[in-house]
Amino acid sequence: MSDTTQLIENVSRQSTKAVLKEFWFYFSENRGAVLGLFVFLTLVLLALFAPYITPHDATMQYRDALLVPPAWAEGGNSSYLLGTDAVGRDILSRLVIGSRFSLFVGIVVVVIALVGGIILGLVAGYYGGTVDTIVMRIMDIILAFPSLLLALVMVALLGPGLLNAMIAIAIVYQPHFVRLTRAAVMAERDREYVVAARVSGASSLRLMFLTILPNCTAPLIVQATLSFSSAILDIAALGFLGMGAQPPTPEWGTMLAEAREFILRAWWVVTFPGVSILVTVLAINLIGDGLRDALDPKLKRS
Repeated sequence: MSDTTQLIENVSRQSTKAVLKEFWFYFSENRGAVLGLFVFLTLVLLALFAPYITPHDATMQYRDALLVPPAWAEGGNSSYLLGTDAVGRDILSRLVIGSRFSLFVGIVVVVIALVGGIILGLVAGYYGGTVDTIVMRIMDIILAFPSLLLALVMVALLGPGLLNAMIAIAIVYQPHFVRLTRAAVMAERDREYVVAARVSGASSLRLMFLTILPNCTAPLIVQATLSFSSAILDIAALGFLGMGAQPPTPEWGTMLAEAREFILRAWWVVTFPGVSILVTVLAINLIGDGLRDALDPKLKRS
């Protein structure tokens, strides 16, 4: 018995290695995706070690260094590589600490939207009928509103703040995961392996979560990646409008809101937070393209 078990474990490990090797082959074919992955991992490392690499406290105000230009510009100071803002805070330190908030927001929003969307989509797609109609009509109502406008209304009801903004954005994104999961479940629920598992006595929960769901993950992974980047954009937009993170929190959208009156006389105060948002979102979108290429069987065959 032990020899058989060992053989099964060896086959399973070899199969996993083969799957990962195939995934990386197709993913690495997309050079943009590899570049995006490198940039994203760099951001993750910056966020993890932010307290140890920032040259200054992100909230410390140096009253003798108001609106100091970047170090390479005329009037710059090597102590503030990217300059300072209107109250003398080091922009580089605030950007590095701000990466923590952006990545944290993206992860929380995607997890909430993904978990809720999978549960609702599985229930709607598996049972169909009245349950499906009720769930999907609610999702259609949410999709009928512009996402940012709906998030603004929800934050206005819940109150400004980063936590409320994350909850609002997660609810806004949930219909996308519900529709994807429902469509995948409806395509899989009548296949032979599902019928065989049902005939063998598997419960509905086991069929939904252990039999059907593993075969529906590819589109959900791609959607989660794209939602990650959209969540960073939306939380920055809410912060810019004063409904997200509140000052002095070093969140990129809030930094843009605080700097908008200095856009003509101190370009660096606005440029660097905007570039940070641009680079982060672009890197995540490139990763999403690579995941789509690696996980879509049709693209593999082509």
